[in-house]
Amino acid sequence: MKRLGWVSVIAVFLALSAFAFGMLSGRSRHPAEAAPPSSARDVGAPQPQSTTPGESPSTQAYREASDRMHQGMAIAYTGDADIDFLRGMIAHHEGAIAMAKIAVEHGEAEDVKSLAREIIAAQEAEIIRMRILLARHEDAPQTGVGS
Repeated sequence: MKRLGWVSVIAVFLALSAFAFGMLSGRSRHPAEAAPPSSARDVGAPQPQSTTPGESPSTQAYREASDRMHQGMAIAYTGDADIDFLRGMIAHHEGAIAMAKIAVEHGEAEDVKSLAREIIAAQEAEIIRMRILLARHEDAPQTGVGS
């Protein structure tokens, strides 16, 4: 148990560090990423769902987390498969973390809550790795045809 605690502390520290690094390095080799999503893509984008009267707090929280995750995954595609993959997966993992936190907060089954805690630690570590890779690839000079 002590080991998992330290791993979680380190993962959170690294996640925050990577996030800060990403916020401070706003440079990118893809000008298209700053453009808002096209209206054609917005048509199929998930719309926030209203809550149903009597809906449980956990259901409301899951619905909101799912909406945020899908909005985050609606990236402006760059044509660079590596960068597009990393951006989409970071949002996907952030959604998984949000849902796992809901399970920890609202769940009752200790085995499910334990799994959720493991998911939080693992996904936070993967987000750190993806942010590092994203920063490396966004700053890399373009090569090949058409660059």
